[in-house]
Amino acid sequence: MSEIKSYWQNYIDGAWVDGGAGRVEVINPGSGAVLAEQALADAGDVDRAVTAAERVHLSGVLTALRPVERGRMVQAMGRYLLDRVEEIAPILSLEQGKPLWEARIEVEGAARYFEYYGNQAETVEGRSIPLGANYFDFTHYEPFGVSAQIIPWNYPLEMTARSLSAALATGNTAVIKTPELTPLSNAYFAHAAEAVGLPKGAVNILCGWGHEAGAALSSHPGVRQIVFTGSVRTGIAIATAAAQNVVPCVLELGGKSGAIVYEDADLEAFENDIRWGIYFNAGQVCSAMSRVIVHESRRDELIERAVNVARSLSVGPGIERGEMGPTMGAMVSEAQRDRAADMVAAAEGQGATLAAGGRKMNIPGAFLEPTVLGGVTPEMSIAQEEVFGPVLSVLSFRDEAEAIAIANGTPYGLVGGVFTRDLDRATRAAQKIRAGQVFVNEWFAGGVETPFGGYGKSGYGREKGREALWNYVQTKNVAIRVR
Repeated sequence: MSEIKSYWQNYIDGAWVDGGAGRVEVINPGSGAVLAEQALADAGDVDRAVTAAERVHLSGVLTALRPVERGRMVQAMGRYLLDRVEEIAPILSLEQGKPLWEARIEVEGAARYFEYYGNQAETVEGRSIPLGANYFDFTHYEPFGVSAQIIPWNYPLEMTARSLSAALATGNTAVIKTPELTPLSNAYFAHAAEAVGLPKGAVNILCGWGHEAGAALSSHPGVRQIVFTGSVRTGIAIATAAAQNVVPCVLELGGKSGAIVYEDADLEAFENDIRWGIYFNAGQVCSAMSRVIVHESRRDELIERAVNVARSLSVGPGIERGEMGPTMGAMVSEAQRDRAADMVAAAEGQGATLAAGGRKMNIPGAFLEPTVLGGVTPEMSIAQEEVFGPVLSVLSFRDEAEAIAIANGTPYGLVGGVFTRDLDRATRAAQKIRAGQVFVNEWFAGGVETPFGGYGKSGYGREKGREALWNYVQTKNVAIRVR
């Protein structure tokens, strides 16, 4: 791996520039050492980026292209990333903490979004509406214009790719605010945009504090659409600012997702769901399987299996874990690690049983032991609040109605899961679980092709799949009186 450069700039209107708010140190959570410095944008930088993106949009250069041509440019951005997996993945691993093999998966996942939405560009078609004699009526989809995209720190490449690819495929321009904890790898989207020939100003990437750059971006009058993934509190602030300009938002605000495990479930197979559902990316996943709601007759066995999974993981610096296997890296920061550890301690104080892990590791970096909590009840804070860490809470139920009530008993509704051999029971549960996506017998089933988004405080709007495209276009109806 080549040495990472010490200072990274923002990308505005086709140029790499310093930030008006100075610099921020990017910390390697796997060691606690400073990895690099990143330029910080202020409101003036945001204004220049939005102005550039608006200029490109109003020029019509993207909408003048045949959709297939625009789609090919989007696809080429994905190939640019794939060609540089071994260059990008180490940077992502070092800035975010995840194992190197997980970082490779994220780069490949980011490229997949560009492939998928590039292929979809020429399928966004209107329709004709019959109005009887003397009328010809049809619909036409047009891009909103400037798409403001505020990116979370847990999957900085995939989350940016998810929204940027769909925005470009439909003819929008973009201003991306990267997370200050993990901003470095986003620079590759700027390089990709240049490489495929997008005009200067079509893609702008800047890092800044949420209360300064994020607030300026979400309230800017030149922004026509906003995409945000993050906390409920910040999502409310962004939606409030957007409402002042009557701007639509797509908000993905996290979850407290539960998997219902019935008495006939294959618990041996379920161990793999535990591994991926709560310990992948150290549990820092909006749709993590943070709650398992198991039939009381299988509770003890499930906890024993979960403990075995947790204890089987090799935990340490992600950059040292290049081969796919039972490994886990650091959390993104010591502050995030400490918050998760404090929530585990609070759960113990409320009566939960610590079956495995739960403690900060006595090594440099932001490490928390893979954790399993038994004896959790629905009213406990650990069963209601998002931990965003490698902490599995195990609850139990007696009958189907109670299982559904527990699954739906939080303010969130991002994803849910059902594990059973009984297809009728799985179907009933899938119908009753209040969530935007339900997995049956495999956590994280689905893919880029399947719509993703929440109910309740998990937000609104959908990303992924064809359904996401409609967030980036508005419908124009043309009614012609034929004489």
